Amino acid sequence: MRHSVNHTLSPELAKKALDKAFEAYSQRFERFDPSFGWRNDSEADLSFSVKGKSLNGTIAVKPSAIDIDLEVPLIFRMFQKQAIGVIEKEIRKWIDKAEAGELA
Repeated sequence: MRHSVNHTLSPELAKKALDKAFEAYSQRFERFDPSFGWRNDSEADLSFSVKGKSLNGTIAVKPSAIDIDLEVPLIFRMFQKQAIGVIEKEIRKWIDKAEAGELA
């Protein structure tokens, strides 16, 4: 499932916001064994586990959006909007802080 979160940040600040978002997400949802790591300057891999199944995806920092692409196993498809919603909420919170100058 693909989803975009719009922003007005520089690429560097968008990456910093993503780092903070996944740091907070990892602490709050430790039971899902979240993993996040930068593949290159603009793309990162993410994963987490639910009931023994892994959900994997990528995040790409674009000039005006952060694109999330999450592979959701068939058994969890009915929850994919919920999963994206939780991820977007955390990212949006940190993008808003960065846009307000609180993350410089």
